Amino acid sequence: QVQLVESGGGLVQAGGSLRLSCAASGRSFSYYAMAWFRQAPGKEREFVALISWTGGSTYYADSVKGRFTISRDNGKNTVYLQMNSLKPEDTAVYYCAAPPLATMPRPSRDDYDYWGQGTQVTVSS
Repeated sequence: QVQLVESGGGLVQAGGSLRLSCAASGRSFSYYAMAWFRQAPGKEREFVALISWTGGSTYYADSVKGRFTISRDNGKNTVYLQMNSLKPEDTAVYYCAAPPLATMPRPSRDDYDYWGQGTQVTVSS
């Protein structure tokens, strides 16, 4: 059974940085793409970033492009989200997500079967 556990959230001032981590277990991590989504209060869960199984391809939502970086360490079964130049509108619960198949998923919630419990990121102005 796939398990995803996020960590690294917290409270930060606008312009600051945070690094989120997601530890995965339950299957061969290096065969699967991984993604980050976020959900702000009263809004739908939205795509943030996606990384291929080798880490050679990455994709970002326009709202975070140039500020956030997704990476992975297959030796540690962990995916990261480095968030720089944070803005108050980045405030949300951030979720790690994994697809059911070893193919490249789309940046859509529908393509992911496995989710972490989420970690809160709050950016104060």
